[in-house]
Amino acid sequence: MDSLPFQEEKLMHRFYTDPDRTAVDTAFLASEDAKHALTVLRLKTGQTIEVFSGCRRFTAKIISTDNHEILVRLLSPLPSTEAALSVTLYQSIPKSDKMDWIVQKATELGVKRIVPVNMSRCVVRINSGDSEKKLERWRRIAREAGKQSGRCSIPVITEPCAPDLLSSLPEPPEINIVPWEDAVSFGPLSFHQAYPSIASMGILIGPEGGIEPAEIHALRTYGFIPITLGKRILRTETAGLAAVSAFMSLYGEME
Repeated sequence: MDSLPFQEEKLMHRFYTDPDRTAVDTAFLASEDAKHALTVLRLKTGQTIEVFSGCRRFTAKIISTDNHEILVRLLSPLPSTEAALSVTLYQSIPKSDKMDWIVQKATELGVKRIVPVNMSRCVVRINSGDSEKKLERWRRIAREAGKQSGRCSIPVITEPCAPDLLSSLPEPPEINIVPWEDAVSFGPLSFHQAYPSIASMGILIGPEGGIEPAEIHALRTYGFIPITLGKRILRTETAGLAAVSAFMSLYGEME
């Protein structure tokens, strides 16, 4: 058998560090990552791992496992995996466990922020009692997806809000769009041609029942630009990921 032209590098285990316990060249792993590393993976002093620290990636060596904690020495910086295009996904809250899947895949695609939105035709309504539990679950899913996909930073997932509050969120994107089934002749390619140099954007995805015309009118007054995603009507759990993928590709994030 012919030998392979190259030997694939062995993948290292990936972990996030504790931002409050990070120095210039050393860091403690986040507590849940340390627990997993010690009890499940049974990692030892001297082993090399990959860590995400301060939105950067490093190879690191374990130098201490005392008191059920892992202290590492940061070795070589690794190339960033974060997209230059900062995408905020405003996702109307879907029924069942679809939001779990959306959070996971949006994290893998490089989304920087996920904002759950309560729109008129949302089947599911999240009250204040359920909000904390849901957010904890979604943030845990995002964290695991970030680790699996090699994200340097974990997407921010905010409290659910109404559409009229989107324009007042901190660090607003340069431009916001809303895919809408009645929009014509202005899709991702046309948008990129019109706005070739933006650094951030927001994408609002409607619920299973679609977006009401009155909501589109209101969103226009907030500065949202309706766009089309083609001739076919996409499900809410498909539309956001299709849009994110299209824009990441058009802005060079998949090269």
